[in-house]
Amino acid sequence: MRRNAARPAGAAANGATPMMEQYLDIKSANPDSLLFYRMGDFYELFFEDAEVASRALGITLTKRGKHLGEDIPMCGVPVHAADDYLQKLIALGHRVAVCEQIEDPAEARKRGSKSVVRRDVVRLVTPGTITEEKLLEPSEANYLMSLGRVKGSIGQQLALAWIDISTGNFRVAETRADRLLADIMRIDPRELIVAEPVFHDLDLRPVFDMLGRIVSPQPPSFFDSASAEMRLSRFFGVATLDGFGRFSRAELSAISGAVAYVEKTQKAERPPLGRPERDEDGASLFIDPATRANLELIRTMSGSREGSLFKSIDRTVTGSGGRLLAERLMSPLTDPGEINTRLDSVGFLIAEPELRDRLRAALKSAPDLARALSRLALNRGGPRDLGALRNGFAAAKEIETLFTGQHLPAELAAAFEAIRALPAVLSAHLEAALADELPLMKRDGGFVRQGYDAELDEMRALRDQSRRVIAGMERDLVEETGIRSLKIRHNNVLGYYIEVTANNSAVMTGTDAARARFIHRQTMASAMRFTTTELADLETKIANAADRALRIELEIFDRLLAEAVAEADAIRAGAQALAVIDVAAALAVLAESEDYCRPAVDDSLDFQVEGGRHAVVEQSLRKQLAEPFVANDCDLSPAEGQKHGAIWLLTGPNMGGKSTFLRQNALIAILAQAGSYVPARSARLGVVDKLFSRVGASDDLARGRSTFMVEMVETAAILNQATDRSLVILDEIGRGTATFDGLSIAWAAVEYLHEKNRCRALFATHFHEMTALVEKLPRLANVTMRVKEWEGEVVFLHEVGRGAADRSYGIQVARLAGLPNAVVERAREVLHQLEEGETSGKAARLVDDLPLFSVAVKREPSKPQSNDALVQAIFELQPDEMTPREALEALYRLKALTAKNR
Repeated sequence: MRRNAARPAGAAANGATPMMEQYLDIKSANPDSLLFYRMGDFYELFFEDAEVASRALGITLTKRGKHLGEDIPMCGVPVHAADDYLQKLIALGHRVAVCEQIEDPAEARKRGSKSVVRRDVVRLVTPGTITEEKLLEPSEANYLMSLGRVKGSIGQQLALAWIDISTGNFRVAETRADRLLADIMRIDPRELIVAEPVFHDLDLRPVFDMLGRIVSPQPPSFFDSASAEMRLSRFFGVATLDGFGRFSRAELSAISGAVAYVEKTQKAERPPLGRPERDEDGASLFIDPATRANLELIRTMSGSREGSLFKSIDRTVTGSGGRLLAERLMSPLTDPGEINTRLDSVGFLIAEPELRDRLRAALKSAPDLARALSRLALNRGGPRDLGALRNGFAAAKEIETLFTGQHLPAELAAAFEAIRALPAVLSAHLEAALADELPLMKRDGGFVRQGYDAELDEMRALRDQSRRVIAGMERDLVEETGIRSLKIRHNNVLGYYIEVTANNSAVMTGTDAARARFIHRQTMASAMRFTTTELADLETKIANAADRALRIELEIFDRLLAEAVAEADAIRAGAQALAVIDVAAALAVLAESEDYCRPAVDDSLDFQVEGGRHAVVEQSLRKQLAEPFVANDCDLSPAEGQKHGAIWLLTGPNMGGKSTFLRQNALIAILAQAGSYVPARSARLGVVDKLFSRVGASDDLARGRSTFMVEMVETAAILNQATDRSLVILDEIGRGTATFDGLSIAWAAVEYLHEKNRCRALFATHFHEMTALVEKLPRLANVTMRVKEWEGEVVFLHEVGRGAADRSYGIQVARLAGLPNAVVERAREVLHQLEEGETSGKAARLVDDLPLFSVAVKREPSKPQSNDALVQAIFELQPDEMTPREALEALYRLKALTAKNR
């Protein structure tokens, strides 16, 4: 057993301190998490937790006492900087249990001098359940996903539920084993929880292995579909789930697992989750994992956002807008009506540039309402989160004013209504209560505006201006008694007191009313000291003013927090509306600045793009090389009299732009169905139901798969799943094996796509023999990347034209890549012999020829034997190593030698 996994038997008997006994008990209940154990101003870690954290965080490993005769490793992080360390640990895949003191140390001392302050885990911090602003990327969702499985007579049913507790977004969808990985990758969760038996299921295990450390097995009871309704009813505070809609048993299992895990990690706190909403099957474009990676929608193959499609098109000005744009790219729609609704919003804001610019200016001042609300609901929020709500409401009010009287398209009209429904009373309370400048922590006080609460203003005056308050009372007493020498003084024995000279004491004691008012405290040789009820009360108030002021502020904070949480649904809807407006305005800016067009999207099988461009490559060329992108047409629409889309067989040289052309058309389809304008002169697209891409080479050695095996697995997935509404882009199928094997596979794949899948496709190949297929496949067309040859050089035009390439120009590309001249020349010779001779015997004749380097030596120019000084001088020149001045001087020398030889 790991020494920190559970409390060792006989711990106390072996000299463990009471504090260490407590630590071991708490650790035993959280064996799979690093335990942040609160001690004063530090979170301490012990035993193996300390060793792990020390390595991960780069902090010093020390020791504290002994346990079972061995030193106890220890390290710690300051409480005030804990978020920074949590960020590092979570990024590395660790889970952290945060253990706080849940008792006042004074109470612990009442139980005895050696009593330990009670502590307990108040929260489990995991990758999928973080809410802290420092730990979250503003434009990235942070999803916790749950996999539910129910076995029945017809086999197993699977479903996925995913929650972003930082925003309350909660969705669910059914899935199947054959598309499980694709559906998970569409959501891109930070953490996936599954029941223990499911985690060890051999059929599903390959998926979990590919996902790696984000998968976490949990108790099967979390996923019990039979008790799911009771768990959900309790969590959402409803008597029945009838108002939520109907869910399958697998969906209930997934939803229950997600909610149970949230309850486990958040302990007593409850995030303001929205009710789970179903993603209907087929409502979004299916993109398999290989295609998603190849097209680099959100991240590049290296994991960076720089160079991705999202980074290239993102013009949003809010974090929530960035998250919504990413979500739309990951899950493009398949309903033409919904797609055109989004496009209408973009078109409206393109036509209204002044309104758009004013909207974006207002949005820039809008904080992240949903995430601020979530932190407040989980008691992790502070005054700045209340301030975020206030400022967000103000920005929404400005946008409401801008939209008032406008004839809005449907999507923006719905957003307008959601903004109008934001709680006006809460907005007014926040505006009135909160100061302009807000502290980070509520315990610091000072966040309530002056004049909002009379008692708070009085306490602050006493706290900050006690001398002025005492002086005011002193003036009042002087006027009341007529004693000009009366003073109010203070010492550590009496506190505040009124002092008069002995000659004036009769005024204070001469009548019953005076004696009742002025209470004698002390008689001095030349003076007498008194107090009053008012002065005693004032003294008490001054002494407690700071504490009372803070208590009042905290009470105001709690009232505002409760009011905000009560309006959670309206605030979430308003936050989503702001994100919708931000995305529409951002896509309008993108379309205008990058010259994008509105695609015509319908239910047909058309795919007609004129002047299409690659969104990412175009911007990169302009930025890095100041070069224009060469636009190309693509028409995969059914020809007249045909029922299915075309297949283009694309030939041409490497570096000619084949892969770019393939990808750009796939990205145009994604952008169009996400609701964006597209980089083209015009585009008419029939909705694509599934998008497949096999571009580039990769291996999977960890699973024993070569590059060719990966290629064949991905190709098999395409051929087995593509429908007549799908778009397929394939690049160099069959290149990973022997020439004739590869040609045969590529040939058969094209025939299958044409006859069985009947899909729209772009198929790039170097097998020129395949161009003959156009004679028997009516929907197949030959196109090529055009090149020009000039004085032995190849010029890549990056233009797509009708016809087939006559050769691949591979040797020219090899020369451009810098292969030694000897290799290039030998390759030309081998190619010439292969092209001239018959197939049989070619290799044998080449083997009989001189070896490569013998040929290379023979073909290298030999050093001239002549004593001709001119030839010798030319031979000795090294042009690549000469500066311009040296070259000019060499030219003069050669000219002089030429003159001598005349």
